[in-house]
Amino acid sequence: MMISLKNRILLLLIGGFFCWQTSAGQEQKPLLLSEAIQTGLQHYQSIQAKQNYLHSSTELVKNTQKEYLPNVLASIQQSFGTINGQFGPAAAYGAPGTSSSGPTYSSQSWSAAFGGVYVLNTNWEVFSFGRLQSRIAYAASQVSRDSADLAQEQFVQSVKIASAYLNLLVAQTLLKTANANLQRATTIQTVVLARTKNGLNAGVDSSIANAEVSKAKLLIIDASNTEQTYNNQLAQLMNAAAISYSADTTFLKTLPATYNTDLAIEQNPQVKFYKSRIDQSDRYASLLSKSILPGVNLFGIFQTRGSGFDYNYTALNNNYSKDYFTGINPTRSNYIAGVSMAWNIMSISKIKHQVLSQQFISKGLQNEYDLISTQLKDQLILADQRIANSLQSWREAPVQYKAASDAYLQKSVLFKNGLSNIIDLQQALYLLNRAETDVSVAYINVWQSLLQKAAASGDFDLFLRQVR
Repeated sequence: MMISLKNRILLLLIGGFFCWQTSAGQEQKPLLLSEAIQTGLQHYQSIQAKQNYLHSSTELVKNTQKEYLPNVLASIQQSFGTINGQFGPAAAYGAPGTSSSGPTYSSQSWSAAFGGVYVLNTNWEVFSFGRLQSRIAYAASQVSRDSADLAQEQFVQSVKIASAYLNLLVAQTLLKTANANLQRATTIQTVVLARTKNGLNAGVDSSIANAEVSKAKLLIIDASNTEQTYNNQLAQLMNAAAISYSADTTFLKTLPATYNTDLAIEQNPQVKFYKSRIDQSDRYASLLSKSILPGVNLFGIFQTRGSGFDYNYTALNNNYSKDYFTGINPTRSNYIAGVSMAWNIMSISKIKHQVLSQQFISKGLQNEYDLISTQLKDQLILADQRIANSLQSWREAPVQYKAASDAYLQKSVLFKNGLSNIIDLQQALYLLNRAETDVSVAYINVWQSLLQKAAASGDFDLFLRQVR
């Protein structure tokens, strides 16, 4: 019996140890802010869309650069038909020209033979007076715009994720504070009920204590709703599953090491995006203005033909062959080579207003650029002010907490000894709860202020390099 009892105790200890190890292994690992940002940048759909837009504009630049290459058209045509001729103008719909015909008959002839036409056509705009370079520059400006748009989207998304992360941490901290408040309210309720049963307190005190506990539970529900809302928002920004995330509590214990940035407001990804829109509009206006210039073309055509109709075929001499290979065998060739310059003189009046219209668009984009620059400069000033205020709150919050904690301890001791009423104790509990909340969020307020400055200045590394 003694051995059996020892074995049972040993098994219980081993089982308890493994249960503890399992629960410790299943404890949720906090999601680091850097991990959340990295996940969002990799999986968020709007960033992926802008990456594809950038790839598209990059390919268009390559296509525009190859427009300088000449057009070379090779054509092979083999046909079977008649060659009746008739004096008078005629042309097929949509055809670029007329074709050769045979002799003129006094009546319809249905003599037909095979024929073949082989053409090599080359056309090369060798000099465009800068029009091709303008098209390339405009296509490159589209790449710059899409690249700036992608950088802006990544920057804005990083700021949104960081903001949602800090909001989630605040919500989780407030939920923890609400649970602590419920625990204190429950302790007071237990004391009040015991004293009421012994006739040391009036019955109304127990009702007040019950109301305080109920209020504390309602605060937990509200805090849970807020925590779940920010948790879901963070999951959406990361494009991840809406599971329960645990934020890193390091932000509740440390402050940023530096608050200064040397980055000029013009380097903000949002400002650079607006600048790229102006550059693209100016490039397009330049392209329009150069579209009125002429173009110098080198061209060459080589054509060889074969026909089943012999050279001496006439209306009186049906000297032709219906043999297929005789008809497609090339026997006559011609070539043409030359240079041409074409210029649409009337395009000057047409393009003029398009250029003026695009210049007004550039001015409008400049106005938007000035607006966003002014707004970000004002936000940068506000962020510095908020940092200073947050640091003052961080220094003052512990003083408030110590005073509230001492007051609560004093009132609780007095109440337990019948020297104070429950209203005074309730007020002390409220002050302690508020002080705990202020202490909890004092650190996070400083980090949120730093994030606001990083967003305004465009220096997100100022924030990111100081977090895990």
